[in-house]
Formats: sequence, structure tokens, C-alpha cells
Amino acid sequence: MGLVDRVKNILLTPKTEWPVIAGETSSTGDLMGGYVAPLAGISVLCGFIGTSIVGTSLPFMGTVRTPILAGIGVAVFSFAMAFVGIFILSLIINALAPTFGGEKNPAQAMKVAVYSYTPAWIAGVLGIIPALGLIGVLISLYGLYLLYLGLPRLMKNPEEKSIGYTAVVVVCAIVIGFVISLLAGGVMMLTGGAGMMAGVAGTGGAPVVFDKDSPMGKLDDFGKKMEEVGKKMEAAQKSGDPNKQMAAAMEGLGAVLGGGKRFEPVAIDVLKPFVPEKFAGLPRTSQSAEKGGMAGLTMSKAEARYGDGSGKEVELEVTDTGGAGGLMGMAGWMNVQGEREDGSRIERTKREGTRMVHEEISKSGGDNEYTLVLGDRFIVSARGQGVGIDALRSAVGSLDLGKLESMKDVGALK
Repeated sequence: MGLVDRVKNILLTPKTEWPVIAGETSSTGDLMGGYVAPLAGISVLCGFIGTSIVGTSLPFMGTVRTPILAGIGVAVFSFAMAFVGIFILSLIINALAPTFGGEKNPAQAMKVAVYSYTPAWIAGVLGIIPALGLIGVLISLYGLYLLYLGLPRLMKNPEEKSIGYTAVVVVCAIVIGFVISLLAGGVMMLTGGAGMMAGVAGTGGAPVVFDKDSPMGKLDDFGKKMEEVGKKMEAAQKSGDPNKQMAAAMEGLGAVLGGGKRFEPVAIDVLKPFVPEKFAGLPRTSQSAEKGGMAGLTMSKAEARYGDGSGKEVELEVTDTGGAGGLMGMAGWMNVQGEREDGSRIERTKREGTRMVHEEISKSGGDNEYTLVLGDRFIVSARGQGVGIDALRSAVGSLDLGKLESMKDVGALK
């Protein structure tokens, strides 16, 4: 079926189109090259034109445009990440199938991921006029309905479990999209330096060697590790053994989320001491701990609530992101930082040495939040009602953060 007809049918008559798609034998290469590439390419191109050529009109500032070089860098990165995002999402859809009474089938999971993203790519065309961005977001939400319809028809899960299945997949998709957007911001900062690009261009074709501790050095190392994972997946594919293929796919997912490394999260008993009986001057009223997830996405968390009945309440969470810690690391490599402010709140993200700090501050005495990312792996987050940001910052600082940070390499997997 032609590209235009498929787009039209999946958008206008999804209930009858999903059964047709279920019966097709489309390879990953066909889907990626014949469907994802043209649609994602058009979406990215329109976004580039909108942000770097048309620009966005802002009150009192006039028209703001992303520098051409930075825009090109983000466009190329976004195009590449479209394939990565689809691939990761298909692995998640496939891995979750038995949990919701479905059947694992990598080929069908890939089709669900690809075609459910259709509205988002079509909506991307509106990016050529940045002011229409909100409409694009609303159109993209139609993909949730497509996903809901597609899962039971391709993954064979019971209809009554489709809502839960869809919800979990959507949460994963949001996480993937959020991380990719953070990385895109980092690419923009990296490509914004014309001097750096000129220096690379002036090497006369000689190999470029990056400092291993620099953002580009770490990204280069990540690329090499992904190349190794790719070779393993290719070998598994050629073996024809479904078990080996699934094992290689899940290892690949773990490597992607781990930034080239894989970790088993620490036990919950290790995290529980980091939620003390008293925090921010308030007694602990409840606590819980859990460890779970799926291959490549296993995490452990300890949390507690504090309060004294006076209206002051604090929630403390200490999380080991485990196999997904590499995503935090990537954000760190790209030096993701920023600040925004409106009439009611201030939000800022910054680096303090090797740590990433995120603060949300209420101007009216409402909720405040202070979050630390340690060792590109552990997240300590304190949210307070009626408790100021300084008190939250001080309370988090009173924890044994050094000990937590020292465990950043614990549980490393080969």
C-alpha cells in the first residue's frame, strides 16, 4: 500500500485499517525506510523552517529565530532520534504484552509503534508556523486512540486490558520524548558554537579526537558501545532463534537507556536508610519502598512522608534509576541547564559540580520542590507544602549524599 493511502486510512478508518496492518509482513527496514523516514523527515524539515527561518513572535521581543547552524544540528538529531524512539517503544510494547494478556511479537510491536506515531508526524507539518504549535499537540494526541485500537489487534491482548496497556506504553513514550527533547537542547548548545565547528572542519579530513571527559567524547564513546550492541543484535537476528533475538533486543534496550552501560538497581534495604525518621524538622508519618520494572527499566525507590499536623508536609523520594541511569548521564553530558519564571513560580535546572539540580519555587508560599541527580544515577527529590525551598535544600543536604553518590557503579552488568 502506498504511503499516502496508508496515512489516510490509519487516520480516518483505524478500526478497519489495523486488521489489514496485522496481516501484512513488513520488515523493520521497510517500515523505517518507507514510512518513518519520509514522515519524520517532513516533520523535522517543517520544524527547522519554523524555528530558524520563520521564527516565533514574542511580546516586547519581536521575532526570535534559532541560529541556522543550531537549527540544522537539532533537525539532524531529531530525525535520527525518530528511529531510536520508535525502536525503543516497540521493544517496550513487545516486552509488556504478556503482562496484559497479549502475545510477544517483535514485528507486530514495531508496526504498532510506527503507525501510532502517524498523527505526531503529520502534526509536525504545522511546525512551519510556530504559532500553531498547540494545535499540533492536540492532533498528536490522536495517536493515543490509534495505540488503544492497535494493541489488541496486533499484540492479541484482551480488549478490557487495553486501557492499562495503553497507559503504561504512553508513560514510556512520554519519558522517551522528554529525554530526547533534553538531548536536542544539548545538541543546540553544542552546535551553536561556530568556532568549534570551524575547528572540526579545518582538520582536513583527519580523525577528530575528543577529550574522553568532554560531552562529545562521552557521546563518541556511547556511539561505539551502541555499535557493539548493534553487532550483537544483528548476529541474533541471523541466528533465527527468537529467544536469542529477544535477549539481544532487551540487552540493546538496557544499553540505550544506560548510556552504553547496564546496572542492576541496589536493593530497597540499601535505600531505606536515606529516608530518615525526621526530615526538614518534621516527623515521618509513613514510608514505603519498592523495586521493579522490566528488563532495561528496573528501578528501586524508597519514599516517606513527613508532617506535624500544622499544614507543613514534605514528601521525600530516593530513587536508583538503575538501567535507565544513562539517560540522566546524557543530560549531564549535554550540560542541560535552564530557567523560567512567571507570575507564580520559578523553575531552574543547573549543574553544581558533578551534580544536576532542579528547583521549583512558589512565589505565593505554595508547593516547592528540590531535586538532586547524583552520579548520573540516583535521584533525591523533596517536595514540600508550606516548607520553603531553603529548608528543602538544607534538609536534602543533611542526608548522606556522599555515600549514595559513591554507589554509582554498584551493580554494573557486563
